Amino acid sequence: MEQNNGTEVTEFILLGFVGQHKFWRVLFTVFLLIYAATIVGNIGMILLIQINSSLHTPMYFFLQHLAFVDLGYASAITPKMLQNFVGTKHSISFMGCMVQLLVYGTFVTSDCYILAAMAVDRYVAICNPLRYLVVMSQRLCILLLVGSYVMGFLNASVNTAFTFSLNFCRSNAINHFFCDAPPILSLSCSNIDFNIMLLTVFVGFNLTFTVAVVIFSYIYILAAILRMSSAAGRKKAFSTCASHLTAVTVFYGTLSYMYVLHGSPEQEKVASVFYGIMIPMLNPLIYSLRNQDVIEALKRIGKKCF
Repeated sequence: MEQNNGTEVTEFILLGFVGQHKFWRVLFTVFLLIYAATIVGNIGMILLIQINSSLHTPMYFFLQHLAFVDLGYASAITPKMLQNFVGTKHSISFMGCMVQLLVYGTFVTSDCYILAAMAVDRYVAICNPLRYLVVMSQRLCILLLVGSYVMGFLNASVNTAFTFSLNFCRSNAINHFFCDAPPILSLSCSNIDFNIMLLTVFVGFNLTFTVAVVIFSYIYILAAILRMSSAAGRKKAFSTCASHLTAVTVFYGTLSYMYVLHGSPEQEKVASVFYGIMIPMLNPLIYSLRNQDVIEALKRIGKKCF
């Protein structure tokens, strides 16, 4: 839908995937099952940590909130995408688009900082185990968590405010399956140089800072593991980091491809599906299947139930 100069945009059209009108039944079924698994997996992880006193440690405190933000940003985009698969009018209101971008951006950025906080937690646990509970105090954990949410909201609110302050007079058709900043900016007839610079600075800082924290933490962790004389000790230390390292690699890899490397629009949609929809489903599996503490907690619950 083309917009004439001076016409106020009241809604956007989400174009979605190429050929989705032909395969909408398959796409709807697949993404509905993924979203259902995301809800069950992340809520299950939150409840499991909440009801098991053995998991009331800093590591699982952050993991509980990681499950919450994963569920948050998946829920910000997936229900609307599912609705557009079965509906004939693939529209979203101007305000709805703004809210979607704000909520999605807040949770995704918070995810980056929580993953960085978890890397710091693993560093202290392995490199300074005798002072772990002293260093990773409840106060510090809460400060790191609050800081993660504050940075997430700050990043999302600034970019959302500047994005939707632009004039949209070319088209209201967003070449994506949800409201993300880059495809929205391409619709504006205003000068978007400042918006692109702002998006680059915020995304660049958030990615660079959190990735640097993760990398330096794991450099010290690896050095500490290699200094261990016991093979069993090295295996146990590595196993406590394997789940987090897997989640970090997958998340930052796809996020960097989306916002830094810039593939074609269809490639960016695939990357968005992976980190926006698939990763929130995979994280509970990664942290449960490769984490002995979670497996033991599940066994104890299974014994109580059966």
